[in-house]
Amino acid sequence: MAIKYDRGQHSDDFLIELFTGILKPRMIEEKMLLLLRQGKISKWFSGIGQEAISVGAVMAMNSDDYLLPMHRNLGMFTVRDVPLARLFAQFQGKAGGFTKGRDRSFHFGSIEHRIIGMISHLGSQMGVADGVALGDLLAKNKKVTLVVTGDGGSSQGEFHEAINVAAVWDLPIIFLIENNGYGLSTPSEEQFKFKSFIDKAKGYGISAEQVDGNNILDVYNTVKELTEKIRKEPQPILLECMTFRMRGHEEASGTKYIPQELFTEWARKDPVENFERYLITEKVLNEKSQKEIRKKIAKEIEAGLKVAFAEKAVFANSQTEYDDLFQKHEFVHTEPASEKASELRMVDAVKEGLYQSLEKYDNLIVMGQDIAKYGGVFKVTEGFIEKFGAERIRNTPLCESAIVGATLGLSINGYKSVMEMQFADFVTCGFNQIINNLAKAHWRWEQNADVVIRMPTGAGVNAGPFHSQSNEAWFFHTPGLKVVYPAFPRDAKGLLAASIEDPNPVMFFEHKALYRSVKGAVPADYFTVPIGKAALVKEGTAVSIITYGSGVHWALKELEQSPDISADLIDLRTLMPFDKEAIVASVKKTGRAIILHEDTLVGGIGGELAAFIYEECFEFLDAPVMRSASLDTPVPFTNSLETNFLPQDRFKEQLREVLNY
Repeated sequence: MAIKYDRGQHSDDFLIELFTGILKPRMIEEKMLLLLRQGKISKWFSGIGQEAISVGAVMAMNSDDYLLPMHRNLGMFTVRDVPLARLFAQFQGKAGGFTKGRDRSFHFGSIEHRIIGMISHLGSQMGVADGVALGDLLAKNKKVTLVVTGDGGSSQGEFHEAINVAAVWDLPIIFLIENNGYGLSTPSEEQFKFKSFIDKAKGYGISAEQVDGNNILDVYNTVKELTEKIRKEPQPILLECMTFRMRGHEEASGTKYIPQELFTEWARKDPVENFERYLITEKVLNEKSQKEIRKKIAKEIEAGLKVAFAEKAVFANSQTEYDDLFQKHEFVHTEPASEKASELRMVDAVKEGLYQSLEKYDNLIVMGQDIAKYGGVFKVTEGFIEKFGAERIRNTPLCESAIVGATLGLSINGYKSVMEMQFADFVTCGFNQIINNLAKAHWRWEQNADVVIRMPTGAGVNAGPFHSQSNEAWFFHTPGLKVVYPAFPRDAKGLLAASIEDPNPVMFFEHKALYRSVKGAVPADYFTVPIGKAALVKEGTAVSIITYGSGVHWALKELEQSPDISADLIDLRTLMPFDKEAIVASVKKTGRAIILHEDTLVGGIGGELAAFIYEECFEFLDAPVMRSASLDTPVPFTNSLETNFLPQDRFKEQLREVLNY
């Protein structure tokens, strides 16, 4: 079972370079396993026995091609010359690592080295890779993206979504599958029925190759050939690398569940030992050169460890933790260039804001289902494809997760993106990418997500439980996201422009029932409205009504019908960050507060706002803070049931209850 090599036209110097490349991660791993036993690092995912894949693949690529590695790809980092001192600091959770102690092992990225780290949710890096590759395709720069996943991770839906998108869009990408036989303890026969991953490629309409993943020359030659093919004709290719995991999923899990004879069998195919013996046979290496290479690597490892160990433990500073949630952004208030204005519906204001942003930013890409020729289900992008072309107004397959992932990939590659979720309800299919990639990227490794996700939301249109949900609280709860929710056409246009300007992830909610029922004067020119600032819609003295979206219009209607009620009506406009100063100033003045929102009562943002008011304004209150919200049920379809579900009627009674307390 020993490996057979064919050096072809490769020079001795290059073969030594390959050997040095494959030996280095092996020697580092041996040191890391020792440090793990000594308690000097907390966890380790071993790639011993799989080094030929990482080293061979990366050495075959250009240094400016992006890589998206996994747990067992230490060789990708070492081939790209990531400083060992910083790498070891990362493993030890030191501030000098790539995540300032906030994440571990290979959960980081380095744009300098064109490496994008994984997260624990396997498969999610594949959608991100689509976005990176799309950026290269649009730039026509002949680069190739390589993303790694395992045979276990291939069971994730994101595996299918990402490959399908790449196939439809002809993205320049290699999907490298490390087929090592196990997903933690689950063997391949319990993961899938097919015999080979190259068989799956046919179903996506792409080509595939299978290679001995322990043969570094075969890996190098194959990847070299594939990248040259992709640079000439952009396309995705699946590369299956056959190998074996010689240690546990991570060290603590052990290997008792694996038939022990497999270790004996695969030890004969050790990629480092076999290649070393081959080079000795070829007289490329001798005893002296072997020792010199090992001595040099050992010296580099010790030097890196010395620096990492000398670094002090991370000093916790709460303000720093908050400051690093977002990329710093200096908002510039843009006023309309002229006084020209038009009476626009909400949907038209959104459309105008997006259109003018596309004119302003030639690196802005809009993606979503049915948004091109069809113009989107709400016709926000109708006519856009004629002006901006199919490359920038991109129809997507029905795969929210891969497309959200692609928005992050585009940001990494220097683009802005807006994704239309079609209906806010469908965000559940892309939830992982938003919560664990977009929201955490800058805090983890200083990579911003220059992304706006448009969320047509809300009830009142008899659309039932799967097209009517108010789910803004899910994202209000997630650090690292900004949440914007306009109630008027002017704010919708100005806030959308500001959200696109902002280089951080913004969830932009647009109420469907307001799209064509609310009109207002909107400046014709490009302008911005600041994120994080509430609007005082009406001013009064008896009570503070704090609301947003459709709640603003319900409250306005009630105040118009009840001229005896003197109320401050605060339209939050931005839910995160919410305008604390505006709320405090109003409640201190009126002494009473009612929070109105369309979302359900339990778990809605009203609970957090009420707690905030109690903490900041307790001594000024003349009545308990009231929350008015929808029933704690799904949203029903029939008109009478939906009316009962929504809080308008209850709000009228609750408002008077607060006033009469």
